[in-house]
Amino acid sequence: MSRIGEVMDEVYAVVEDRRSHPQEGSYTNYLFDKGLDKICKKVGEEATEVVIAAKNGKHDEVVYEASDLLYHLCVLLVEQGVTLDDLYEELKRRR
Repeated sequence: MSRIGEVMDEVYAVVEDRRSHPQEGSYTNYLFDKGLDKICKKVGEEATEVVIAAKNGKHDEVVYEASDLLYHLCVLLVEQGVTLDDLYEELKRRR
């Protein structure tokens, strides 16, 4: 079984913590300060970069860009008040 859930929980928790306890110089706080439009733009950019990496057949780039996408998606989820458990329940429902 994959261990992605462990690290996603950690990433999500750090993003939540940055939202509650801003730290100067934090990129996460920069995104929150810029607001929803900036966060959505970054999610879109990262999704596009994943697609380009995949089309180019670059495994390492897909891994790198998909990781960026997951991080930015966590920022968006926290901004919207969506938890990883919410996603779990929806995915479970779809099975």
